[in-house]
Formats: sequence, structure tokens, C-alpha cells
Amino acid sequence: MTLWIAVLAACLVSYLLKLSGHLVPQRVLERRAVAQISPLLPVALLSSLVVTQALLTDVGTLTLDARAAGVGVAVAALLLRAPFLVVVVLAALTAALTRLFTG
Repeated sequence: MTLWIAVLAACLVSYLLKLSGHLVPQRVLERRAVAQISPLLPVALLSSLVVTQALLTDVGTLTLDARAAGVGVAVAALLLRAPFLVVVVLAALTAALTRLFTG
């Protein structure tokens, strides 16, 4: 029963968090600092997720393995302006080949 209480509490907190975004006054959103920072937040959050998933182990130590190689190739492909599907395929292929040859 406590698991369901935790799930319902998480749902409620998530709903209230989303609702709070709609309740922010317009004058707050029009501030110069908010207007400059808010477009950068999704990039920062996505970057932190990629780094933690690609470069850290389950216990939080840094590791360089096939995932890091795939991310490196993906970054290089993005810098060369490759289409997104090509980036994904190159990253997956690099990670698979790295795992194949390194064991």
C-alpha cells in the first residue's frame, strides 16, 4: 500500500509543479534575465543527462567505454552538420563495434 501512496504523491507533486508554471505572472516571464536564461535550460538539462548516462558507472565513477565512443562520434557528426538519423546510426554503430572489439 505504501508504494501506491508514493506513486500518488509523485503524481500530485508533478501536477502541482506543472500548474505552478501556468500561475507565474507574465511580468516575471518578461524580465530580461528570465528571457535570456530560459532558452538555455533544456540544453543544459539534456547535456547533463547525456553525460551522466554516457560517462558514469552505476556507482558514479568516471568510465570511458563504448558509450563514450558513441557519444564522441555523435558529437563529431553533429559538428559536421550530419542529419539526425545519420548521427544516431553512426553513434550506435560505433558503440556496437567498440563493444565487439574490446569485449
